[in-house]
Amino acid sequence: MKHKAGFVNIIGNPNVGKSTLMNAFVGEKLSIITSKAQTTRHRILGIVNDEHHQILFSDTPGIIKPAYEMQASMMDFVKSAFEDADVLIYMVEIGEKELKDEAFFEKIKSSKAPVLLLINKIDTSNQEQIEEKMQYWQSKVPNANVYLISALEKFNILPVFDKIKELLPESPPFYPKDQLTDKPERFFVNEAIREKILLNYKKEIPYAVEILTEEFFEEDEIIRIRAIIMVERETQKGIIIGHKGAALKKVGMDARKDLEAFFGKKIFLDLYVKVNKNWRSNDRQLKRFGYKE
Repeated sequence: MKHKAGFVNIIGNPNVGKSTLMNAFVGEKLSIITSKAQTTRHRILGIVNDEHHQILFSDTPGIIKPAYEMQASMMDFVKSAFEDADVLIYMVEIGEKELKDEAFFEKIKSSKAPVLLLINKIDTSNQEQIEEKMQYWQSKVPNANVYLISALEKFNILPVFDKIKELLPESPPFYPKDQLTDKPERFFVNEAIREKILLNYKKEIPYAVEILTEEFFEEDEIIRIRAIIMVERETQKGIIIGHKGAALKKVGMDARKDLEAFFGKKIFLDLYVKVNKNWRSNDRQLKRFGYKE
């Protein structure tokens, strides 16, 4: 049997379950998951290997109409996912009817790559609504293979996985067979901390935050990490730290637990908060944080 390999890129509106799906395919928590929009900011690669296949799953930011420069960069990651897809996964949830950007929707309908349209969260619906949505999406995107799934419950994931393997082009592997992702360790430190901020703070705070891991020293039994939480205003810095540092301490404790599970080692995590004014609209800062080349 000849070897197959290719990029399987997952796109859709915010909060439809793209990160949950990729983590289910990969078997690792590579993408952070919260109920808030714009949780995923980057394009994150998760690599699945067997003897005859290498599948490069790509999680992308939820499609939005950009309001500032960082969001425009996030949509550039989505555009790139159309350009190199060998298989395109368009993910919707049971209650939605359209993408938030019509131009992206047209790209899906005219895609040269095979399209798998996954209707997610069917565990929250009833049979009548499921049948109605199945017919709706089959007529709306006639070039797609439509599947009903629950990414959270891992329902009907295997048939989708088997179809992906069938559709992959013949190719040697792109990455070493023991590699899990294209992202460095510091990226996952940043994301673990950012996830806890998304979960613990409200309103604008999570969206004004970026994380920078300044130090990552790995020893035999412990990893020592120093990371900076960047915010845009002094008032945000105070909220992140909280009364007598209690809020920041909770973020650190929660992130440390996840990082210890991820790396399989004891973690010492040192967190600081700094103000970096208007970083979301600053080209130089966006390059520093990996949003621009």
